[in-house]
Formats: sequence, C-alpha cells, structure tokens
Amino acid sequence: MMPPEEESLDGGGDRDGGLVLLQGLKSGSTRKQGCDPFAQTQRSKLQHRRARINQQINKEMRMRAGAENLFRATSNNKVKETVALELSYVNSNLQLLKEELEELNSSMDVYQNDSESISVPMIPLGLKETKELDLLAPLKDFISEHYGEEGILFEKEIKEFMELRQAMRTPSRNEAGLELLMEYYNQLYFLDSRFFPPTKSLGVFFHWYDSLTGVPSHQRALAFEKGSVLFNIGALHTQIGARQDRASLPGLNQAIDAFQKAAGAFNYLKENFSNAPSLDMSAASLNMLVRLMVAQVQECVFEKMTLLRAQHDFLARLQLAQEAARVEDVYSLVHQTMTQAHVKDYVPFSWTTMVHVKSEHFKALSHYFAAIALCDCPVASDAELPEQEKAFIQFHVTMPEGPSLHVLLQDPEERRKLGKAHLKKAIMKHEEAMRIHGLCKILRKMDILQEVLSFAHKRSLSKYSEIDHEEDFFETGDAPDVHPKTHQKPEIKSPNFSQVKVTDIFHRLEAGLKEGDYIILVNGKDCRWSKHAEVVQLLKSTGEEGVEIGVITLQGSEGPKAADKKAAAMSSGSGMLKSNKENSRKSLMNSKSASTLLVWSKKSKRSKKSTYGVPFTAVGDNEAMY
Repeated sequence: MMPPEEESLDGGGDRDGGLVLLQGLKSGSTRKQGCDPFAQTQRSKLQHRRARINQQINKEMRMRAGAENLFRATSNNKVKETVALELSYVNSNLQLLKEELEELNSSMDVYQNDSESISVPMIPLGLKETKELDLLAPLKDFISEHYGEEGILFEKEIKEFMELRQAMRTPSRNEAGLELLMEYYNQLYFLDSRFFPPTKSLGVFFHWYDSLTGVPSHQRALAFEKGSVLFNIGALHTQIGARQDRASLPGLNQAIDAFQKAAGAFNYLKENFSNAPSLDMSAASLNMLVRLMVAQVQECVFEKMTLLRAQHDFLARLQLAQEAARVEDVYSLVHQTMTQAHVKDYVPFSWTTMVHVKSEHFKALSHYFAAIALCDCPVASDAELPEQEKAFIQFHVTMPEGPSLHVLLQDPEERRKLGKAHLKKAIMKHEEAMRIHGLCKILRKMDILQEVLSFAHKRSLSKYSEIDHEEDFFETGDAPDVHPKTHQKPEIKSPNFSQVKVTDIFHRLEAGLKEGDYIILVNGKDCRWSKHAEVVQLLKSTGEEGVEIGVITLQGSEGPKAADKKAAAMSSGSGMLKSNKENSRKSLMNSKSASTLLVWSKKSKRSKKSTYGVPFTAVGDNEAMY
C-alpha cells in the first residue's frame, strides 16, 4: 500500500493522496463484539478513571484560563490578590490530578498476563479519550445544501456513524477491538470525501485528551480525528502485546507481532500527519514510542531465544549473550530519547526508570550468559574448535587480555578466569539495575519486576561463588563488553487498512457523476467526440478489473475559470470501493442499482499532466483540504 502524503493536524498542509479505501460487504459490523463499554475489567476501570481525571483536568484548565485573564485585566490590587490565591489553588489541583494520571499511566501490572509464569513487565499505553460528538444537525444541513437531498432522510446513516464512533471509544482488548477501530478509521475517509470540502467548514470540533497528560485539544480538521484513532490503534496493540503469556512460544510470537504493529502505527502517524495539537502525537513523542516498541520486540526475541536454544551448547550461550547485549543496546537508545529536552518532562518517570532498569538488567544478562558459556560448557573438540573460534572472535567488542583465542577456548582454567571476570561485571550491573529500580516509588510496588531482578542477581552471585577459588591470589580482570547481535531484527509493521473491509455508511448519497459532467476519457481513449451510445457501450463492457474514466465538471462562479480534469475507475460489482495498492487510485463500481459510489483523494504536489481523483459533487476549487 502506498502511504498517503502528509496530513496536517492543525488544518494547514496537504491532504493525503492515494490512501487505499476499501470495498466489500460486511458480514456484520465488528462494533458489537469489539466494544465493551460496560466491561468491569481492571483495564476498563483504569480507563474510566483516566477519563474522569481528563474531565477534571479540563475543568481546572478552564478555571485557570479564566483566572489568568481576570488577573491580567484587573487593576484592582485586592482583586489581584484574590485571583492569585485562586490560581495557586487551581495549579495545586492540576498538579495533583497530573500526578494521579501519571500513576495510572504507570500501572503496567494491570495490563500484564495473569499467568503464574514470571516475566519482566512490558510498558503499555492507555487509550486517548474523546468527548461525544453530535453530527446530526451539521451533516443534515450539509446534505441539504450540498447534495440537494433532504437531510432528514439520512438520519439513520448519521446515527449509525455516531453509534460507531461511540463504540470505538471503548474497544475490547483483542482483535475485535482492533477491527472496530480500523472500521471507524476507514469510515472517516468516506466521511472526509463527502462532508469536508476545502471551501467550507462544518463547524464541528473534534475533542481529544492527551493520553499521558490529560490535557484537552480540539480542532475542526478531520485529520485530528484520524490521527487520534490511529494513535489508539497503536496503543491497543501495546496492551495486547503486554497481556501475552511470554513463557510460551505462541505467546511470544503474538507479543512480537503486537509490538511490531504498535511501532508501525506510531511510525505511520509520525510520517503522515503533522502539526499535532497534543504532545502524545508530536514527532518527538512518536519517535520515542516507536523506539520503545522496537525495544520491547527485541526483548521478546531474546526470551524466544531462551526457549529455543539448547541450554548446554556453547554457541547457543554465546548467541544468548549477544541477544541480551542487543536488548541492552536498544533500551539505552530509548532511555536517551526519553531524557531529551522535548520528552523528558512529558514521559512518566516510571517509564524512564523502567527503561533504564532494563538497560542495566540486560547488560548484566549478556555478561552472565558469556560466563555460563565459558564455565559450564565443555571444552571444544578438534572438530568443533574452528566454528567456536569463528564465533568467539566476533563475540567481544574488544578482544580480552590474556592468551590467544586458541589457548583460551581449550584451557579450562583460562576459560574460568574470563568467565569469572564476566560474572563480576554481571553482578555489578545487576546491583545497578536494583539501585535504579529502588529510586522509583511506583516501580518498587511491582513485585514481579522486583522478583526478576532479585532472582537474576542471586543466580549470578551463586555462580560466582561456585567458580571462585581460594587460590585466586590475583584480582579478577575486567571483561570486555559483549558485541550486540540479533538473529531476528524487529520489523515495523505499518497498519493494513485493507484487512477490515467496510461499506460507506452514506452510500445512498449521489454517486458523484452529476448532470452536466463530461466524460472525456475511457481507459485512455479520447471520447470527447464519441457518440453517447458509443460511450455507454464502452462503460457497459467493463469487467471486474475496472475501467479508468476522465471527467470534466464545469466550475460555478465561486470556482476557478478553468475546469479540472478528474479520474475515477468503474467496474461492475457490488457498488463498493475496490483498492489498487500499486497506484492507489480509487475504483468506482458500476452497480445495477442507482447507488454507485465515488470517493476521492488529492496529491499535494501535482503537475498539469497529472491525473487525480476528486469528488464529482465537490464545489469550489480543489486545493488541499488540511
């Protein structure tokens, strides 16, 4: 699928050109099984608390804005003192609400798997909250004014769309919930093409709350709605990934897939939407989220390796050490990103601490598995030695001091000494991870994380005591770091919008071709001088593959003098849209009924020779919508 051109979330910029829209009859909407507004799970209770705090933050911010305006406007010192006292009270309330919200965002244990297996917790995201939206009056008015149809006749469709929007506010934490969000996201493109012309505003504001701070934002641009839903698609993937039982191979594979799709959703949002009004959708925050998801994928890959690799094999142990080093590497990058100026004060402290803890923890594990490979695995035979030498020469960042590689691998005592050096470093890093963990009050409450760190530390101490000899008169040397390497590179999976096929709720509106339109091209053939019957015959002969037509609509007095060339694709079938991933052109299906469907998109950079799709019912010029 070709990506759309960048959409601006503040109402300025270029609208997407070429986003694939979908066709197909639904076998029943996903909204019933994908929505759980009354479910009393720990996760849903958390989300309801988040929604309540968001509303309180919104109320306090309005009070603060009013008080600040009064403070600036008045010259009465007594009034100023009273207002200053009120501002202090409001700011104190806001701080308490934001701290409560941060604690909710740090409640990672609620999203984790409830099996008895012990796994390091993953970081999930809460969903963005939104206000209810009443589209009944504005859409009815637009239908009457723009399409010349009685708006009241489309109340059923408008209410169906509003019900879909209401349902997607509380998606279930499973595939059905994801499909519900995707269904709504896809419907927004139909809505966009029909009701959001570039020359007129519906006067509808979309209200969304920041997922981490609760600060409200609102915009008229439909791109803000689309971007927020896309963010929630990514957030729901993080929750699905966090709940998997990672003690099993199927659970690990599902977690890897979920976090890769979360990374893809956030990356898609970063690349295709701009000028976000909320911090959670800013480029800096999305970049951090993409890196965090990739790191969590890499952690799952390490866990997968521990399940698949033989426990006594020398090369397998080296691979585990390098996988752990790779996890440390990516979490270090995430920690750097989280501590940057534009992100540091925004990301919950528990997140930053968790990432730092994991960085130190996996650094310790890389040294631990290096020590196990050297101390527990048997000395290589002559046949095994060349392969082990080849692997070991690329194992360390710098070559360890001491004997040659050949001697090191075949001398048990030399292997023990280097292994002991690795264990010493592992213990130091375990202790550093535990120290950092202790700095965060919220993480100290997470028993699972505490248990994992404590177990790893005790295991390294036990192994160190086992190989420590009384006759070791010399101080243990310093082991070089393990060279990071992975056998499964994380993949950033962009959203597959075509996986959920939807029917335009408003397909009963005009198909787009209006009286007075001129068909000038059929499959590239010039029809300007063809007879009416000849053009009709060409259109009727179309097959399932579709046919491209060029149409000219004469502009009214409000539009430009020159007519724009427009293209659509027609084919026989169900009256729905068919996607074309190669060129992202839209297809208009020629239904036997009168309700055929046409949608449009526009390119931000187009030449006079370009062919692009626009709504045949559009008024005025066709400049970029956003």
